Amino acid sequence: MLPTKIAIRNVSPWDGVSPQRTDRPHTILIEKGRIQALVPMSEEGSLASDARVFHLDESGPGASTVLPGLIDAHVHITLDPSVFSPDQQLALTREKVWAGMQQRALAMVQAGITTARDLGAGEWMELALRDRIAAGELPGPRLLCVGQPVTTPAGHCHFWGGEARGADAVRSVIERQVGHGVDWIKVMATGGVFTKGTDVKKPQYDEAELRQIVGIASDHDRFVAAHCHGIAGIENAFAAGIRTVEHCSFAGGDGFGSDFDADFVPNMVRDDVWVSPTVNAGWGRRVEKDGKPTPFWERMTTCLRAMREHGVQFVASTDAGIPGVQHHQLPEALAVFAKYAELSPVDALRTATSEAAAALGIADETGALRPGLAADLVVVEGDPTKDLAALLRPKLVLARGRVVYEADWDRASR
Repeated sequence: MLPTKIAIRNVSPWDGVSPQRTDRPHTILIEKGRIQALVPMSEEGSLASDARVFHLDESGPGASTVLPGLIDAHVHITLDPSVFSPDQQLALTREKVWAGMQQRALAMVQAGITTARDLGAGEWMELALRDRIAAGELPGPRLLCVGQPVTTPAGHCHFWGGEARGADAVRSVIERQVGHGVDWIKVMATGGVFTKGTDVKKPQYDEAELRQIVGIASDHDRFVAAHCHGIAGIENAFAAGIRTVEHCSFAGGDGFGSDFDADFVPNMVRDDVWVSPTVNAGWGRRVEKDGKPTPFWERMTTCLRAMREHGVQFVASTDAGIPGVQHHQLPEALAVFAKYAELSPVDALRTATSEAAAALGIADETGALRPGLAADLVVVEGDPTKDLAALLRPKLVLARGRVVYEADWDRASR
């Protein structure tokens, strides 16, 4: 049952945009799942008698920060990250997949991830989960889903059922996804790491074909995300009007970042295009080896920092679900992303809040602490605008006004 009114007292807000949090203690008033007001405690007046009140007073003023719920712009919630091959994933029963999806959704939202974009699966089960979460029947983040990605015959993730070559076949695949109620369209613009027989360096569709996909999606009021690794695919995606370019790894013969084109980076600076670099927490283990920077670190820092310096727009993303990448680890991944791309804590936070919401087309719903927006928020111990490690200490999480996590400190607070 969704409480009608909630008040969260004695928190220092970071609104999702500002260069720092407000240290002055505030009360956040929530009604019917939406932020009603952010009021300095000295000005709050009397609270409604029927409000559920959370008072964070155990460590004094400024001990807790409230910020917008986090957004992971690239996950695969149907995938079990402990399963290491597509064949093994496809062999799982629907019952086992559904149970795992619910567990992962709960872990995500309890970690402070209140929105996620699912970028591909084969049977639209993630849409069913999306709808159950939206109805308040299951706990989890707001989900935006693409369904079956458009891919070439035998192309990357062809086993999900979105194979298409030629205008009629592409339109058929896209309209099938729209018929199932997807929120976005995805296209595999290059080959992928985990699909045998495909090449991450080579494009699967040329610029004209990608433009056609963008046009068909636009006819149905959908944005397009493009899986891109190699430079040719990246260039095609930017030229075709893709909304978010996934991975953007400049993959070459020696791995990610080995075919980086610094001359192309200025062409990536667009008001309506974002790069979703899928930096996961595991990248933190690839910084050094035997006390020396790894080639991976040197290549990817070069790529990401060049993009940042030119003003390329980033959204935080992890590709959760691929082998070893857990769905609830965006808070850890943000610190790793900040290190690779040389982002300040606030800049990293924006990629997972207000800027991610803008990229995904949901800024009028979430991504900031502002009256009228959904009450998607997380309260953490400390100040994440100075130290991202504070994200690992959640005290309270609300998703669309529903309390989905409360630490032990609150058990007696009403």
